[in-house]
Amino acid sequence: MGRGVAARTALFECKQARADLLKDSHDDAATRRQLTTALKRRTKLEALLGEHRPDLRRGDSLFAEFDAWDFEELAHKGYQALLGEIATLQGRLGAGTKFSKMLRYQSADFLYLVVEDDIYADAEIPAGWGLLVRRDDVLQLRRKPVALDAGDAQRRALLEAIALRATRAVSPLETKRTGSEI
Repeated sequence: MGRGVAARTALFECKQARADLLKDSHDDAATRRQLTTALKRRTKLEALLGEHRPDLRRGDSLFAEFDAWDFEELAHKGYQALLGEIATLQGRLGAGTKFSKMLRYQSADFLYLVVEDDIYADAEIPAGWGLLVRRDDVLQLRRKPVALDAGDAQRRALLEAIALRATRAVSPLETKRTGSEI
């Protein structure tokens, strides 16, 4: 990180395995759209199931049309698959949209993905990110990143997040044992 008016930051995210790359590379806007669609499908499916399975009513209301439904023990493959899809999408929004969020929040002025030569497809590289590919002992620039304008607050927040993460890795017990302090 530089100093003064010309300060610029670059963030490098290194991935060695395809699975690790893919788990972080989902676009949050597309994931939200998929989740919205899946939730609408669940609402429709539950309404249909409720019509055909009155035995699933909880009987918790004075009038039957206001009863809640208990789909928890329902052995319906389509419904269970839909619930699994919703859980996956919700998890992806929480943890699997790292690349998209870093671009949106302009965490640094330049964002680079550093990968092994054989673990990616061009379409899987997140938008706005530069691509450095390791081939033997050389990094080749395959795609330039979009130049962002990360402000001082974003630069500081990035540095603080890195420092916080690094200090979490060292417990007080390890500090005593090694005699080093942070």
